[in-house]
Parts: sequence; C-alpha cells; structure tokens
Amino acid sequence: MRSRMFHPTAMVVGLVCAGVMTPAAAHHSFALFDKTKSVMLEGTIKKFEWTNPHSWIYLEVLNLQNTPEEWLIELPAAGVLARDGWNKNYLKAGERISVRVSPLKDGRRGGSLESFRADDPSNP
Repeated sequence: MRSRMFHPTAMVVGLVCAGVMTPAAAHHSFALFDKTKSVMLEGTIKKFEWTNPHSWIYLEVLNLQNTPEEWLIELPAAGVLARDGWNKNYLKAGERISVRVSPLKDGRRGGSLESFRADDPSNP
C-alpha cells in the first residue's frame, strides 16, 4: 500500500503562494474606512491621480474656521473607473466637486468614495 505524501517542493511552492496571496488580500481590505458613516465634502481638486491599484482625489476643503484642509479620497482602480466612463482627464485641478465618502476610522482627513457630483454641469 502506498501512502500519499506532499513533495517538499510542492509544499514550499504552496507556502510561497499563500504568503503572496495574504498581503494581496489584506491590501484590498476596506477595514480602515468606517462604512457605517458618510461624510459630505465640497471642495476644489488639487490633484487627480489615475493610478492602480487605486486612483486618488486630493481635495481642498474649507473647514468651519474657513481654513483649507486637504482630504485624500480613495477611488477604485483606473480600469474600474474606465468601465464607468472615466479617463485620466475626467477630473482636473481647480475643478469644484462634492463627494460623499466613508471616512477613515482613525479620524484623519480621508475616505473611500461613495458618490460624487461635479459643480460644472458640463462634466457628467
């Protein structure tokens, strides 16, 4: 009777794959955002980064003291946005927009995009 054993090379390959997959899965976690809350922000785009694995909006928002604060808004990957009609020129520095975000749990100025509206009616 033969017993089935894993070949040492197969075991090493399996462990390496598991190690590579764990950080990838952790990267795509949205655990740092509070999905039970929404924050509405209005401001001016400082920069729009069309990148992978996530795109970003750097948004200048006036706080209650009328002092500008920069918020970092995380968006899906460029490919996902492209399927929704976005491109690298979709948002421009200086443009005013309103966004609804799930804020960061730690209170820093940032969030995950839920929805957005451009103040410019020519930009859908």
